[in-house]
Formats: sequence, C-alpha cells, structure tokens
Amino acid sequence: MSSAVEAFCEYITIVKSLSPNTIEAYRHDLDEIERLTQRPLVELDTAMIVNVLMKIENKRTLNRKLSSVNSFLDFCYKSHFDAKLSKFRLSKLPQTLPKYLPFESIMGGLNSIDKSDWLGLRDYALILFLYATGTRISECLGIHEEDIEGEWLRVRHGKGDKERYIPIAHEALKALRAYRDACPYVKRSLWLNYRFEPLSRISVFKITQKYLGVSPHALRHSYATGLILGGADLRVVQELLGHASLVTTQIYTHVQKYNLQETVLKYHPMADAMREEKV
Repeated sequence: MSSAVEAFCEYITIVKSLSPNTIEAYRHDLDEIERLTQRPLVELDTAMIVNVLMKIENKRTLNRKLSSVNSFLDFCYKSHFDAKLSKFRLSKLPQTLPKYLPFESIMGGLNSIDKSDWLGLRDYALILFLYATGTRISECLGIHEEDIEGEWLRVRHGKGDKERYIPIAHEALKALRAYRDACPYVKRSLWLNYRFEPLSRISVFKITQKYLGVSPHALRHSYATGLILGGADLRVVQELLGHASLVTTQIYTHVQKYNLQETVLKYHPMADAMREEKV
C-alpha cells in the first residue's frame, strides 16, 4: 500500500472519525486498484483508473469504489500530494425500496422465540430493541449499561462519531430488563453470547435470520418505514436514524408513495380499471 493511501486512511481515522468498517472498505478498495495496476494511485492517470473500474458490473460495488477513489483524490489534492483534482461520476442506480417487515411479521417472529432461558430472552430483547430504536448493528453492539438513561438511549459512537438520543419503547425496555435479570453474568457490554463475551455481528445476523428471515439492517428499515407511514416528519426521522444528510432519509418517501399506491389499488372503486391501465 502506498504512503498516500496510508496517509488517507490515517486522515479518515483521526480527523474524520469514520467507523472501522468504513475505513476498512476504503482501504480495501484503494489497495485493490494499486495491486491490479502495480503502481501507487497518485501515479495513475484517469484512463488507468477507469480501465480497472470498468470491469465491475455490479453498480453498487462500482459506486462504492468510485466514492473511495473520489474521496482519496480529494484528500490528495487538498494535501498537495497531487496538483490536479479528477472526479469520477457515480453510476446511476435503479431505485429500489429498502427491505422492511410490517409490524405483524416482526411480532410473529418474536412470539416464536422460546423465552424459557436467558438466551431466548436475549434474542427476544435484541430483536425488539433493534426494531424499537432503529440503531445500526454496530451502534447496538456498542451500547453499554450507562447508555440507557431512563427511557432514552444515548448513542455515543454513531456513524461519523456523532452522538444522538433515541426514545425507547416501554416494551423494549421491559424485555431488556428481563434479559439482563436472567443473564447469569452481567458485564458492561449490553449484549452477550453464551460464553458471556460481547455478541458479534455474525451472531446477530444469525439471530434475526432464524426468527425473521432478514438481516438486522432490515429492522432499521422497518423502524424508519413505520415512522414515515405513520406520518412522522422526515427531518425527525433523519435525526433518529443519525443520517448526516436528508437525502439519505428521503429513500423512505418512496416507501410512502408505494404504500399510497397499494392502498388506492386495494380500496378505490376504480381499482380494476387502474390495474389494467398499469399493465
């Protein structure tokens, strides 16, 4: 890895305070380009970089790598590693609705959990907590006892190291207390595995897959979607989710439009005619 890439990674770690996963993604993308070209990125011209990136067919992967390169080039320009500043346009992605579960499906999955031991109580509390707070999985796993302040959750290490407060539903707090009371060994970390060690991301993924058939992130989408469909203000949802930009939150307005369309097609007297015209 070139010294410029190392300096960039140090910059986004110390100055930008990005999450370890984001830093690793940047590091991987930039290192991959240098390995494929066998030259430092600062020595590559636009044609060389495009030649590497054009082989990527998945648009989401391409956009991530383009974003990594753009951030790196911007850093090099401002840090005088390079006198010129080149930018690459992001690939246009098809609009897709975020995957989410309706309240009834989530409650159905929760009711299937055997809560006769502390591990079952943990699974129940964890799923309910993720749905009740809309936290990212990294934020949820980073929570300590002192971060629960009455009926509020203090997220101290959100994305970009931003702090925010989220109200917690009474049922989620009740489930959390039941799990912590039943756990034979209490540590500062809120979520523990069967060895009484901090729960891993993989373990959480397996838990949500087992009972709901989705990833933990789908519960975050479900939280946001429920708020939007219930009439919540978009800027309030942005604050609760910890989005830096309202643009990121606006994806949920598509869910709202989809829900309105489905409602009209289901209940309007002219629904049959509208379906035929749509086809």
